[in-house]
Amino acid sequence: MNNTQVYPVKAFQDNYIWTIHNQTHAVIVDPGDSQPVLEFLASRKLTLSAILITHHHADHVGGIMNIIDNCNVPVYGPKTESIPKITHQLVEGDEVRLDQLDLTFNILDIPGHTSGHIAYFDDQRVFCGDTLFSCGCGRIFEGTPPQMFQSLEKLAHLPDSTEVYCTHEYTLSNIKFARAVEPNNSALADYEHLINFKMSNQQVSLPTSIGFEKSVNPFLRCNEPTVIQAAQAKTHETLSNAIEVFATIRKWKNDF
Repeated sequence: MNNTQVYPVKAFQDNYIWTIHNQTHAVIVDPGDSQPVLEFLASRKLTLSAILITHHHADHVGGIMNIIDNCNVPVYGPKTESIPKITHQLVEGDEVRLDQLDLTFNILDIPGHTSGHIAYFDDQRVFCGDTLFSCGCGRIFEGTPPQMFQSLEKLAHLPDSTEVYCTHEYTLSNIKFARAVEPNNSALADYEHLINFKMSNQQVSLPTSIGFEKSVNPFLRCNEPTVIQAAQAKTHETLSNAIEVFATIRKWKNDF
């Protein structure tokens, strides 16, 4: 198992800029703001090795320019999105080798939230931007419900032990929606208690795991009878497949 650690550098109201580091070097994921990143690197005396970008939204890329003015490092990101200063354009099947941290990430295309969104994963972790959240998923801004559903299915097929690092602290509000969908899911009730405790103690709710999300996240449970029934009750229609269920609960969440 790789000996790197992952630290959440907080930015804006609820963003996490994940910083993967060992004793000497670091890689950052989706730096929407430069200042907290540069301060963290300096406080730990870490040398930046690379920047990883999942998608083009400003709260994920806004810090790139100032960071590379201070640290001349490669910037990895999705090939099909227009992001200034990307040096390595990535698509599904590509690898990112980070020798100074003894890490290799594989790439998944996970469109839906944006048209070219990607994820970085290895045998321990996945950095999935704004596609999969704990108990939730991202809004569909540029893709379609079938695209987002398929992207979530890709992530769900990673090993259950895979740690999930998404980029917003949305867990508690997502749990409230998930409990509206599945009010009798006891795992959700226990999870809400845990996250309330963490929030009251200024702790981070993440990472979650793929296996755990399958038990609590309605967007990964669109084949479960309880989720199907809730979606059909909401739309007052018979839904014929999991994609229709997903589209219904995603629309429900938009207005929740």
